[in-house]
Amino acid sequence: MSTVDSSKSSWRTPLVVILCAGVVLSLNMGIRQTFGLFIAPMNESIGISVGSFSLAVAIQNLLWGLATPVMAAMSDRFGTARMLVGGGLLYAVGLATMAFMGNEAGVHFGGGVLVGMAVAACGFPMVLGAVARLTPPETRARALGFASAGGSAGQFVLLPFTQQLIGSLEWFGALLVLAALALLIVPMAAALKGRAGSHQAEHGPSSLKAAISEAGRHRGYQLLTIGFFVCGFHVAFVATHLPGYLLTCNLTGMIGATALGLIGFFNIIGGLLAGVLGGKYRKKNLLSGIYLARAVVIALFILGPKTEIAVWLFSASFGLLWLSTVPLTGGVVSDIFGSRYMSTLFGLVMLSHQIGAFLGAWLGGISFDFYGSYEPVWWISVGLGVFAALIHFPISDKALQRQPAPAIGI
Repeated sequence: MSTVDSSKSSWRTPLVVILCAGVVLSLNMGIRQTFGLFIAPMNESIGISVGSFSLAVAIQNLLWGLATPVMAAMSDRFGTARMLVGGGLLYAVGLATMAFMGNEAGVHFGGGVLVGMAVAACGFPMVLGAVARLTPPETRARALGFASAGGSAGQFVLLPFTQQLIGSLEWFGALLVLAALALLIVPMAAALKGRAGSHQAEHGPSSLKAAISEAGRHRGYQLLTIGFFVCGFHVAFVATHLPGYLLTCNLTGMIGATALGLIGFFNIIGGLLAGVLGGKYRKKNLLSGIYLARAVVIALFILGPKTEIAVWLFSASFGLLWLSTVPLTGGVVSDIFGSRYMSTLFGLVMLSHQIGAFLGAWLGGISFDFYGSYEPVWWISVGLGVFAALIHFPISDKALQRQPAPAIGI
């Protein structure tokens, strides 16, 4: 029996599903990656410190992580489309709040709390869970890679675009334009509608509670969860503080924005490669290689000269490794447990990712405020990369053998 529901609407082909998933992730991941560009102009305009703005981004990342398992469970229970519509609306409200309040409280509440909840509602577990349900197992790794690449495309396009907006409309107008763009998530939701068990007939636990209990006892799932913490730390630290770090190296704000844009461009390639390679090789070994390569790239960047060429080389190299972990990590979860409750199980792994993101964003700001330098956190990132590479090797990624399950419960 096919794992894809043959009765679904004819227009919701796998290609349409992947394209709409890519657009949602492009807007969701792309907009949130622009926050680092607002630090300097909002510091000058309203006097918010680097540390305080970093705390807002850290709150956003932490709430994203804490809310993701809840949002994912609701998505599995009530449907992905409802979560995406709510998330798109909340995203726009959060950015508008940040603009119209125009103070530290607005940055923390709008950009931290509201956007954090919105990113969770439109995040990878919901979107990739829908893609996994709506694509056959033999092409699933590739589909997850293509959809994940959408997040990188948004970063590549939106970062330089946002820098231009800030230059022409200042931070207030730029935030309102981004709020309008966030609303485009809403119409994309129709292609991704569905919930756990509605599009495939894989055997699995008969309830969400049983699925979580099963995963919690699995050693490989535990190690995967710990490893994804490192991904969150790296991504949040670089996305939030690379522009500021380059300013301390006497490089311009546009170079910082372009650097993040290049990371997004090369991550399109990295995400696609991860999807293709994940269908041919063991995903856990690919993950070990990615984390080790991150450690090497960061170390070379910190030790080398800070020229424009060095920044472009770092951005290209790190971009290939940026979110390539996402389809592989999600793929390991799907390989072990199946796609039935993938949104929820990946959502719990994502919580660890966002705890790492909270610390990466926050510690970067603390390091700068107290020491006037980001370098200590760069070296912490190197050590964490080596650690993550080591703990992925012993992961057991074989599919669990189960008996056929009765009707779905919750």
